[in-house]
Amino acid sequence: MTAAIARRPNAMPVYLDNHATTPCDPRVVEAMLPWFTEKFGNPHSLTHAYGREAEQAVERAREQLADLIGADPREIVFTSGATEANNMAVKGAARFHHQFGKDGVVTLATEHKCVLESAKTLARDGFRVTILPVERDGLIDLDVLARAIDEHTAIVSVMAAHNEIGVIQPIKEIAALAHAKGALFHTDAAQAVGKIALDVADFDVDLMSISGHKVYGPKGIGALYLRRRPRARIEPLFDGGGQERGMRSGTLPVPLIVGLGQAAVLAKAEMTAEAQRLLALRGRFLTGLRAKVPDVVLNGHAERRLPGNLNVSFPGLTAVDLIAVCPGLALSTGSACTAAEVEPSYVLRALGVGDELAAASLRIGLGRFTTATEVDFAVDTLATAVLRLRAGGTVTSRVAGIT
Repeated sequence: MTAAIARRPNAMPVYLDNHATTPCDPRVVEAMLPWFTEKFGNPHSLTHAYGREAEQAVERAREQLADLIGADPREIVFTSGATEANNMAVKGAARFHHQFGKDGVVTLATEHKCVLESAKTLARDGFRVTILPVERDGLIDLDVLARAIDEHTAIVSVMAAHNEIGVIQPIKEIAALAHAKGALFHTDAAQAVGKIALDVADFDVDLMSISGHKVYGPKGIGALYLRRRPRARIEPLFDGGGQERGMRSGTLPVPLIVGLGQAAVLAKAEMTAEAQRLLALRGRFLTGLRAKVPDVVLNGHAERRLPGNLNVSFPGLTAVDLIAVCPGLALSTGSACTAAEVEPSYVLRALGVGDELAAASLRIGLGRFTTATEVDFAVDTLATAVLRLRAGGTVTSRVAGIT
């Protein structure tokens, strides 16, 4: 038993799944609390002080989120999360522009399930859907993308930073290719916002999806950036009372919106320093792991990836077995949206990773509250498990770690 493992009796597992969700920052919780109790007004009830107070809080949060991404506050449409925002963008853009003879949708094989499923729904409705492969490092070949876009393409959708392999796509260049053929460009930036610098004007993005719980805010809230000039036109997903300028009807959840706004403020203030710290921890993790398990395989581009992301495979083992014998670590094999599946990751398959190696992969997400001590503990725990499983021995589970 290593010293690191011995120091964690009866402790909760070390959390290494920050791509699935980030813990809500205590400063975000503090900002939200009053809006659950004494500040309970409906932001659409503007005939009295309670409603006007709530509306002001919503607009302040809208300004805070817009400031993080370089947008106009009027370009922020609050949603229940990035899944809804992705559906709004992909389906809404395709359906609106169909009247102008645009019936094409272009996306990547590694996109989030909600984008791929939205595209499949459009295909059943008669749209031409093109799902492109990626290179072995997870990046799109820009020449391949350029050939797939034509004057009948309504929308191109490519994730800014990947939720599983952390790869950061060349968003600015992709947007230029889409616009050259008159198509809108959408990016699912749920993992990227607050982690890397994103300026919608500089990147020339038309539509961008944001998630609160990926940036140390609350679950159940997100946003769609919807460009005003030149205007990005989409069809709303559903009808209602006309809230959010008719783009997303429904009573706004003020506490959650306030939390998202505060999370945006914190991200803007701390992003640079946080990225540097996470890069150092990522390097420490990978270096330590390679020293103990030399044949560990890194999936995805080595440098063009989120500061806190690692996706690694352990040849000859399965991720399910590794997770089972490492109760001291909170790990995942991929997207939380597909965690119940037992098949190898469709993302890694799209990279050309064989099924055996894909089934041996772990997604490691370091975050704001991850410490160097936890990284060292995780490296020791994983390495010990790998070596003992390969030796054919048994690994007895403990709450604290493994023996």
